[in-house]
Amino acid sequence: MDFDLTREQQMIRKEVRKFALSEIAPLAAELDESESFSVALTRKMGEIGLFGMFVSESYEGQGLDYVSYIIAVEEVARVDGSQAATIAAGNSLGIGPLYYFGSDAQKQRYLPRLCAGEGLWGFGLTEPTAGSDAGGSKTTAVRDGSDWVINGSKIFITNAASEMTLGVTVQAVTGTRPNGKPEYTCFIVENGTRGFKAVPMKKKMMWRASNTAELYFDDVRVPAKNILGRQGDGFHQMLKTLDGGRLSIAAMGLGGAQGAYDAALNYARKREQFGQPISKFQAVAFKLADSAMEIECARNLLYKACWLRDRKRPFEKEAAMAKLYCSELMGRVANHAVQIHGGYGLMKEYNVERFYRDQKLLDIGEGTSEVQRIVISRHIGC
Repeated sequence: MDFDLTREQQMIRKEVRKFALSEIAPLAAELDESESFSVALTRKMGEIGLFGMFVSESYEGQGLDYVSYIIAVEEVARVDGSQAATIAAGNSLGIGPLYYFGSDAQKQRYLPRLCAGEGLWGFGLTEPTAGSDAGGSKTTAVRDGSDWVINGSKIFITNAASEMTLGVTVQAVTGTRPNGKPEYTCFIVENGTRGFKAVPMKKKMMWRASNTAELYFDDVRVPAKNILGRQGDGFHQMLKTLDGGRLSIAAMGLGGAQGAYDAALNYARKREQFGQPISKFQAVAFKLADSAMEIECARNLLYKACWLRDRKRPFEKEAAMAKLYCSELMGRVANHAVQIHGGYGLMKEYNVERFYRDQKLLDIGEGTSEVQRIVISRHIGC
């Protein structure tokens, strides 16, 4: 077994970390406080190649493996969850479905701009009454001549209402299967299409500098060529998209845990009580030791899942495990970090307060922790 990263992967980690510290870190707290999505920062992330990392060069992507992409998300999340969310959703949920299921014409139309970071794309799955129960979607698409007419709404959709958003992929019910279950189909809806409205959501506890939207479809008419893949493939596409998305959420948990741990360790070495650094006290040292151990375990689990994916081997179980473990790990580490900071950990001028808030979404997005346990239990034969 070889646990060494390639020279290219090591370089990606080094360069993304350097970018995150120099470009993102100085702005993170201000953007969080003002709930501002930064177009300038997003374009800079595009300029250094953080979008379309796993897309082939024929569509203006980087042509890299999934491990490299996950390392990039991890390093951004180590500094700021909001910018990591923009990258993770932009790739796994925005670019991913278009790349894996789109026609060549669709890929040529959208991917070059998305991979360059000149635009963003949303993935409309969650609805006001259909979260964990994705099969409860009520958004519909009805055939009308050569077009489809979409009606319904989506909620909590990342990257879907910014001035950079080019469009969204939306899953809708298009009929009933022979077994009586709904038939789902995914459609491409470009920004500016009549009847389509995307409204930014504010007053979030976490990812306050990330763009989150509610989507409304009021007799939105799209041509049949806007079907992603084939009619009826929507549910399969959604599941495959979530499998890859879980890896990026896991990377956000891993990176966030590392960032919170780094801050706690640095503070514990400098903060003195009773005449010595608090890192010398066993109560603090054990929290840091536990955090370091769990971060190492999480990284090995996540990288293994990505390694399996890169080799086109089954990885769904490992993806669910990685998402579950890394997301909950960040909660434990961020909690330790706040505790080690004491009263200062509750103040916004210390980054651990933001890490603590940003973590909670990871227990919910891309399938809740409860759903991950269902997925894992099915894979082990329960």
